[in-house]
Amino acid sequence: MNPTTEPDARAAAARDWALQQLALDEARFAPASADASFRRYFRVEAGQRSWVVMDAPPEREDCRPFIRVAQLLDEAGLHGPRVLAQDLARGFLLLADLGRQTYLHRIQAGGADAEALMSDAIDALIRWQLASRPGVLPPYDAALLQRELALFPDWYVARHLQTSLSATQAERLAGIERLLVASALAQPRVYVHRDYMPRNLMVSTPNPGIVDFQDAVEGPLAYDVVSLFKDAFLSWPADQVERWRALYVQRARKAGLPLADDGEFARQFDWMGVQRHLKVIGIFARINYRDGKPHYLADVPRFIGYVREVAQRYRELTPLLQLFDQLGMVA
Repeated sequence: MNPTTEPDARAAAARDWALQQLALDEARFAPASADASFRRYFRVEAGQRSWVVMDAPPEREDCRPFIRVAQLLDEAGLHGPRVLAQDLARGFLLLADLGRQTYLHRIQAGGADAEALMSDAIDALIRWQLASRPGVLPPYDAALLQRELALFPDWYVARHLQTSLSATQAERLAGIERLLVASALAQPRVYVHRDYMPRNLMVSTPNPGIVDFQDAVEGPLAYDVVSLFKDAFLSWPADQVERWRALYVQRARKAGLPLADDGEFARQFDWMGVQRHLKVIGIFARINYRDGKPHYLADVPRFIGYVREVAQRYRELTPLLQLFDQLGMVA
């Protein structure tokens, strides 16, 4: 590594710090993964043992929510990375290693065990939701939901498409946003991971290992359910999604979660998905133009497809379908 550049200087500092925490003189140290934020992860290996170091520049990222949610996962009996050491001033965390293979990697490699993996993910999600306590996590309130929705017109329409919405288009989009926010706020409130999808679930024992949870909030019950089945990087046939959604409903009801009746929960699931999909379209554009990570834009058509598939089934969402047509947004 070249210590003259700032990122590599941080990597060198993270390595030295981790070795000191582990009382090791030497170990293998290599990138483990990166995400859409400013966080990076490195794997430290010594013999048969391994650990993960999170590098989260403190001027960009706050490690404290990660530590807090990791504790909540542990209290819920779920398999998240234990925080073994921390240096908040420098933005370093030393974590237990949950393994090398995500659900996404395993499924893309063949998918023969997708059913078993998703069954485990459903059970873990229900345990997470059952552990919810009010006032522990930040609220997924109307203001946050609306800020997320604003990413679509601000970053995708205005910045990426270089288009200004007409007054009529803006008014109709605002009407759709009000419907989506109202639906979200009407749902029972539980702990929400906010990115509960195969890329953030590790194949591990016990299964799954859960990562990338630092943005967790208290909010709509359907949010993590739709995140799991309508993923950013995998698309499943509609009948498969419906079957898994029904499996979640069956197990969640048996566990005592306060779901709406089947028809209403199906609508909540669909509309919550539209809110998330519009947000993600905007986020992927922002990551490209603000953060210089263009590859996320390649997955935008997946989300356009998700929105179109739902909007054509609900009369109330017809204006959104029309807007997508006017903007030339096709999957």
